[in-house]
Order: sequence, then C-alpha cells, then structure tokens
Amino acid sequence: MITEKITDKIVNLYPFTPTEEQMEAIKAMSHFVAMSAERQVFLLKGYAGTGKTTLVATLVKALKQMRRKVILMAPTGRAAKVFSTYSGFMAYTIHKRIYRQKSIVDNTSFQLNINNYEDTLFIVDESSMISNQGLSGSMFGTGRLLDDLITYVYSSKSCSLLLLGDSAQLPPVGEYSSPALLEKELESYNLKVTPFTLKTVMRQTYTSGILYNATQLRNMLPEKVDIPAEIMSGFKFKLSGFTDVVRISGQDLIESISHCYRRDGIEETIVLCRSNKKAIVYNNGIRNTILDREDELNRGEHLMIVKNNYYWTEHLAPEDRDSYLEYPSFIANGDVAVVQRIRRSREMYGFRYVDVVLTFPDYDDIEMDVTLLLDTLHSESPSLTQQENERLFGNVMEDYIHIRSKKERMKQLRENQYYNAIQVKYAYAITCHKAQGGQWKNVFIDQGYVPEGGRDADYGRWLYTALTRATETVYLVNWPEKEIE
Repeated sequence: MITEKITDKIVNLYPFTPTEEQMEAIKAMSHFVAMSAERQVFLLKGYAGTGKTTLVATLVKALKQMRRKVILMAPTGRAAKVFSTYSGFMAYTIHKRIYRQKSIVDNTSFQLNINNYEDTLFIVDESSMISNQGLSGSMFGTGRLLDDLITYVYSSKSCSLLLLGDSAQLPPVGEYSSPALLEKELESYNLKVTPFTLKTVMRQTYTSGILYNATQLRNMLPEKVDIPAEIMSGFKFKLSGFTDVVRISGQDLIESISHCYRRDGIEETIVLCRSNKKAIVYNNGIRNTILDREDELNRGEHLMIVKNNYYWTEHLAPEDRDSYLEYPSFIANGDVAVVQRIRRSREMYGFRYVDVVLTFPDYDDIEMDVTLLLDTLHSESPSLTQQENERLFGNVMEDYIHIRSKKERMKQLRENQYYNAIQVKYAYAITCHKAQGGQWKNVFIDQGYVPEGGRDADYGRWLYTALTRATETVYLVNWPEKEIE
C-alpha cells in the first residue's frame, strides 16, 4: 500500500512519461523506501542520458511532500551544489555532515559525528568519487570515507542509504574501481543491497551529440579491470548532425574560449587536460592572451585549491558561522575560489605569500581573509612536493627552536599562518580528476599526446568523465582527424 502510494507520487511529479526501465526503477525505489528493514542500501547506477538525475530529483520532491526525512550529500562542495540545483533542496558535503572537530583547540583532526537522525534516507550523489583507501590519512575519522559514511548512517535507528553514481567515470585517485558502486563491497558491510542500473538512453537525448557520443563511449568500456590495452582505440567521435560537439584547431582556440567567456562567463567555461603540466600551459596562455593579465594575481582571479586546508575556516567570524548554514568545515582540494581583494605580499621561510580576500562560489560566495602560497601556481606538481613541505616545516620550526616543549612547538606550528597558507593553482584549465562532480556549460577537452597502447580503459573513463562535465557544448581541441567520423 505504501509502496504504491510512493510510486504514484513519483509518477505524478515526474516531468516526462517514464520509460519502461525508469518505471521499474521507480517501483524498486518506492519499495525500498517503504521497507522498514535494517541496514539496507539502494545502489542506483546510471549512464549519462538515462534520466537518473531527473529520477532522483523527483524522488526527493515526492518524499519531501510526504514529509519523509531526507538528507542529501555529495563528496565535494561543487558536487553538492550541482545536486542542490537539480533537486531543489540543500545538499551537504559528506565531510560536513558526518565529521566534527575533535576539540575547539584542535583544528587538524575530525572525528565521526553522532547521527541524530532517525527514520531518515541519506542520498549521496557522485558516489563514484567516494574513496576507501585511507589515502587521506587519519585527519578525518578512520581516513576511509566509505567505512565512515556507512558507520555514520547506520548508527541511528531505521536509517537507510541511497548511493547514486556512474561506474564509467574515473574512480578515486589510487583505486582501480569505485568501491561505493560495487555490490559485493557494500555487502561486505553486512548490508542488504538493492541494485538497479539505468542503461537505456532516453530517446530525446540522441539530439545531443554530448550524450550520443558519451553513450557510444560508455558501451565500449569493459566492466573488468583486466582488459586489453588498446580497448578504446576504435572509438571515434560523431560530429555530423550535432551542434554541441565541435572540433577546433589551435588557431581557433583563443577566439572560442573568448566567445564562451563573453557569452556565459569564466565560471561556466573550463579546459580539461590530462596533466598538471599541460594545465599550466593553458592557464598561462588564457591569462596572458585572453584575460590580458600581466600581474601574477589579479582581482577576479579564479583559483583552485590543491590541498585540503583546515586552518582558515577556524578564523571565520562568529557572525559568518551563524548566518551561513553550510559554511565549509575545511577548504577542500578541488574547491574553486575567486580573488576579491589583494593586500600585502612578501617572502617568508623561503616561499612567497600574499594576503587576499576570497569568495567561494560553491559555498554561497562565503568570504574569507586568507594567506595564499604563490609557489604552487606555476609548479608542475599537484601541490608542494614532499621535499618542499619538509623545507617549509624546517624553516618555520626554526622560529620556535627556543621553546623546550615539543608539544608547545607543534602547537605554534599549527597556528602559523604561513605554514597553513592555502596552496592554489589557476582554475581556467584543470585535470579531469579535479573536475569530477562539477558541471560547466562549455568544456574544452585536450587529450594531449596519447602513447602507443595508451587508449586503454583508464583513458576511456577519463574521456567519458571529461565529456559528461559539459551541459551545453564540448570543444575537442586539436583532435586527430582519424578519431572523428
């Protein structure tokens, strides 16, 4: 009875006539939501263009109207903002929801929060990004995000979890697959898994070259990890009949990016590369040629944070915290910030710094006074190298050598603004891993040099992820003629 009621509610709110496959998914989700079984999880996987976004958004609206408790989450601030946009309700970062600071004085360690919700459905978008390798160390809980998420959700009465994602996208850094999208992995937590995969691309999506080509690419991707190296070598982009996938030459690049900036704004345009080295070339070219910027940093500069930072959020004014429901508990690797004001620059401890005021578009443009470390702007490494970190650590500690207590010296280090300076890069061109969870109207894709045997499944997932970041137009930069049909 309850299942039918939920099903009818979803169908009535659905903006289209559901396909047969979508109808099956609606019934399966309705049954899942109506069940009262403990430790149950619904695993919804869907290819691009199958309607999973619309389906989940409608489910959320239906449950909200029925006064059912739903919490929406995503792995990153950008992904949470996208989720909020299409669902119509506030989505939180996983870290913000499930962790809390261990103590007022310790801003470098977070423990698992208490789940005070009962009879609540937690829905997590972009679940392919959830890692479980402990690469983040023990800064947050156990360092294994999937472990902690499951522990948090099921620590309270009658709570359940719906994981949403696309297994064709890039897995978390350092992992061969996305553990949160693997049925066997979830069952190892003693969870009852209800899996459903949307595979049928909606008819209307075939008017989109982005979704058509993404579908063709997705169908070539193998499910197994152990696959031939040249598995993707036969893929060709189909451009004829479509206006939203365009091949451009290097000569047209500057004008194309400039046109997108004028029409839609910098924040709706991104260049995706396969390496930080190539991203640096693009960022320098865009700043010098298109934005006409000669200084290293300008007002309005778009920056990407390249290392998690826990120091500056502790310095938010109390009024900021009270007025901002979803202020970040930390500034995350991959967050985008915009420079509003530039103050004092200087050299300290063998590195270059500048004081700025930043706003964060993915967090309702919250404003922060911070210190930036400038050296990473032009570095080919993702952030400071281990050697550079050790040099910074040693140079800062020399200021506290007179303090006998090691504990007190480390306390002073944690409170040092230069040691805790935010590491950034320009955000006009980024790697695909940094782009996951985000969407832009215009996406320029540069595959760069692909060596012999390099068109493997990893390459296919990279290309699929890059292609599906665009909501309006994809520009293929200097794409080989032989890979176009």
